[in-house]
Amino acid sequence: MKFSTSKTELQKGLQKLSKATPTRSTLPILNCVLIEVKSDKTILRATDLEITIQIELASSYEKQGKAALPLKTLLEITNELPDVRLTISIDENCKATIETEIGKYDLMGKPAEEFPNAPNQNFKKSIGIDASVLKEIIESTLFAVSQDELKPSLTGVLFKFSEDNFTAVSTDGHRLVKYQVKDFLSEKIKEEIIIPKKFLSFLFTQLSEKKIKLSIGNNFITAHLDKDIITTKIIDEKFPDYDSVIPKDNNKTLLIDKKILLGAIRRVSIFSNKSTHQIALSLNEENSFITTEDPEKSSKAKEKILGDYKGEDLTIGYNSEYLKGVVSHVVGETVEIKLNTSVSAALFEETPKREKVNSLMLLMPIRLND
Repeated sequence: MKFSTSKTELQKGLQKLSKATPTRSTLPILNCVLIEVKSDKTILRATDLEITIQIELASSYEKQGKAALPLKTLLEITNELPDVRLTISIDENCKATIETEIGKYDLMGKPAEEFPNAPNQNFKKSIGIDASVLKEIIESTLFAVSQDELKPSLTGVLFKFSEDNFTAVSTDGHRLVKYQVKDFLSEKIKEEIIIPKKFLSFLFTQLSEKKIKLSIGNNFITAHLDKDIITTKIIDEKFPDYDSVIPKDNNKTLLIDKKILLGAIRRVSIFSNKSTHQIALSLNEENSFITTEDPEKSSKAKEKILGDYKGEDLTIGYNSEYLKGVVSHVVGETVEIKLNTSVSAALFEETPKREKVNSLMLLMPIRLND
């Protein structure tokens, strides 16, 4: 096997593929990149058995073949090379040689047969999505995904396709995000899948095309971005009944500039307890405040917030980190907070509302210390 390519092309490709290599693995082959040279293209693939990334490398073909090379070593030498052309050849014993105008480097690879097979590409459905829409959906939902591996259904984002609407939902039990796009699909389909956070995090960094294609199989989903193919296993769990926890009777509202609210939360939370991150919103129609107190360090803070509150007086506690996360992910310059009692969930919504997008975020309060 023999091919040549530029340092820059190989470096970009290996940096992408490194996102699919495990940090620790009992299978050494997973630390390799599979290189397959064909007469019409050169394909590189990496996997951690959960996510698989395949790219097409711009190269000149000299001899067909395939083998697996240590990805980290290949990336390290590529990072240190100047902007030169390099030729990689691998013999029948998997000994690889990298040649450039300034040097020659040898390393051992592994037989291609040891590398895991490419994911099955038998798709049930394929959906075209505008990259800008998908990027906003991922950004709006990913922060609320649970880190708790004991609750696998919550470690990804639910993608629900119903008729011509698309709904994405994430929750960690404290926060919940529901993002719905109406009249989204040209074709009517019904499908519910839970997509792992790692796949969506990587996909977010790669979205630049005007439109991408998502293809759904029996237990996997594949994203097609130009000549790159990213595949992951779907989380095979039932997502909780999220609609049942979204309150319908929150009749107190706070309308406030997002930047003003975020600034106040950040300043006041500096003085909160570092374990509980507890702050309080004290709301009435005349004056509203954000407060905190940490008796352990004899610190406290109080700041007036300028917003339009309608409803009975209410004092409610929040984890400031969760509150910052929710408010910062509301789209637009103004946030509308709908509340009920000091122990019930509040809803955070963008305003003014968009015609085809319905986005809401839910946050559970915490009990305030006496």
